[in-house]
Amino acid sequence: MLVDIHAHLDLFSENEINDVVERAQSSGVKIIITNGLDSSTNRKALELSKKYNIVKAALGIYPIDALKREKEEMHLGRHAEFDVDEELKFIESRKNEIVALGEVGLDFVQGSSASQQELFVKFIALSNKIGRPLIVHSRKAEEAAINILEERKAKHVVLHCFNGKMSLVERAVKLGFSFSIPCTINRSEHFQNLVKRIPLSHILTETDAPFLSPYPWRKNEPAFVSFTVKKIAELKGLNGEEAKKNIFMNCQRMFNGD
Repeated sequence: MLVDIHAHLDLFSENEINDVVERAQSSGVKIIITNGLDSSTNRKALELSKKYNIVKAALGIYPIDALKREKEEMHLGRHAEFDVDEELKFIESRKNEIVALGEVGLDFVQGSSASQQELFVKFIALSNKIGRPLIVHSRKAEEAAINILEERKAKHVVLHCFNGKMSLVERAVKLGFSFSIPCTINRSEHFQNLVKRIPLSHILTETDAPFLSPYPWRKNEPAFVSFTVKKIAELKGLNGEEAKKNIFMNCQRMFNGD
């Protein structure tokens, strides 16, 4: 009953993907949500969701500044420029084939950007229109992201790998937002404190595969979400099965529209 609500399966080679999905199934993973970043990865997410029963698609556009340069940090090795409004129309046209809008949000590592915020507002509006949750990236932009989500009355929100202050965490909980916890919880005091502070009902699990691996010498993959659940159980004083069951139910509520 494990879930990985934020992975990038398109970043594995074709030969790797079959093995990655098989290892996930063998480890008890029932749902992998693979997140798109641009036109090509959105279409790959749809393709993979049709090929594998446990894979679900989230379609999104990475914060706009990241689309204007080669994504060396993402190891994609290509330019990802395209017509944003056309891609938004495409995503809306596939609303019945997806479970979420992601990866979307803000990235202020190289400074804030009005264009990023405009795109984020468009995705919030689309989320409210089609009834699909947002999987939100907020690197160095945690407060700005929460401000916009609140102002625009976002209804169903998952804060992916959230690194904001605990005061922002508490504010997000009051707004009803959920948090997806990465495998790095095992060495991150921040994520351990986050899990201690928020209700279990607001917790989901992710890998961000192939990034954020618990093993520095190998790629991350959905099977490794089991390490995250084990740590969450420990921090919440639960046994492993209780933690799995609760997180799985949280996933069902968030992505099935309950």
